[in-house]
Amino acid sequence: MSEFKELIKSFARSREYIRGFFIYGFKTRDGFTDKSRRTYDNERRRIESWLWEYIHTDYTPKGKNISLVMDSSLLSTNPLYRVWKTKSFTTNDIMLHFYLLDYLDGTNGKTAEEITDGILSLYGFLPDVQLVRRKCNEYTREGLLNKSKTKKQVVYTKNQSFNELFREFPSIKDALCFFKIVSPLGIIGDTILDTISFKNTVFYAKHCFFVHTLEDEILLALLEAMHGKQSVTLHLKSSRNGRPQVITILPLKIFTSTRTGRRYLCTYNTSSKRFFCMRMDFIKKVIPGSISPLYDKAAKQLSSNKHKTWGVSFQNNTNFHMHSLELILYIDTEKEPFVLKRLYREGKGGEVIKTGENIFTYRTQVFDVNEMLPWIRTFTGRIIKLETSQKGIKNLFNRDMAEMYKMYGIKP
Repeated sequence: MSEFKELIKSFARSREYIRGFFIYGFKTRDGFTDKSRRTYDNERRRIESWLWEYIHTDYTPKGKNISLVMDSSLLSTNPLYRVWKTKSFTTNDIMLHFYLLDYLDGTNGKTAEEITDGILSLYGFLPDVQLVRRKCNEYTREGLLNKSKTKKQVVYTKNQSFNELFREFPSIKDALCFFKIVSPLGIIGDTILDTISFKNTVFYAKHCFFVHTLEDEILLALLEAMHGKQSVTLHLKSSRNGRPQVITILPLKIFTSTRTGRRYLCTYNTSSKRFFCMRMDFIKKVIPGSISPLYDKAAKQLSSNKHKTWGVSFQNNTNFHMHSLELILYIDTEKEPFVLKRLYREGKGGEVIKTGENIFTYRTQVFDVNEMLPWIRTFTGRIIKLETSQKGIKNLFNRDMAEMYKMYGIKP
């Protein structure tokens, strides 16, 4: 039997379990069917060790439910950042890490051979010189060390840029505190502040979606591909049916729902010549491809058409076919003026016309009227008439209303 370890080599599996606890906290132990119960128990124990103070337990007839409960307005940092800081390491790795940085502190530059000898003489630890060289090159890529040539020899120095920057511009610390709470890839700001042991005591976010950090690795790869105008191959797995899928597309834009906080990747499929969006939490892996000659054209086309979407759906937009909607509402402007203000504010540029005493007609054109139904339902009790050119939408709305009447025992 393998020994349980708190640290991990692969983030992907733990990401799925944390997402399951965080978003689908109503699941029981039997609800996680992808892996064995032993795997579930190990992942649960890891999460409890990382985030013990946010674990919430409920007992139901189906079994024990474990979930994560966090209130962003009461927290000065994102607790899920801890998950990124749990990568496994060997004893020699961690010893070399501290010996290397401590030895180079204050030096003017040392070769890999000099560093190896210095670590042996100061700490009594003898690493392989090739291992030291590889570690120095790795830390150079990550910005911890600087690399230069002196008399045909490669020398390494400790990067003091952060410390110098903070001494010259101390207010940057507050900027990083704000960044690590509200910005994508906030783990970067959190890690920088950790290196100088600085805690955020200034900024709190009332509405902050902490779970986004679980997608930051995916987000970074997508942003790099967008910057390089590259195609990407995506490995997907839907949480609805669990089916894996592999597709190659052009990543163009990241959309975020202001209502749910869910993030979507807007893409262009060169085979079907269509725009479509997918949930980012469905993406398991991103493999960068080659630079696409179609990227600029697709990005320009998206820019001219994205305002015609209500949410993130382009429907079957090969020919950019749009559908009209007409919504006639009764709004008492004296007793409920806020409803009319909502119609103007949330109507996304649609036309609002007063067509009678307290009667208002709202008209718009979008790619997919189906996305508007949750918004339209918020006017229940005030809707006089609904008309749309998209087939099936009116019947779907009427069916929903009939189900609601049935649920409350009301005769329509």
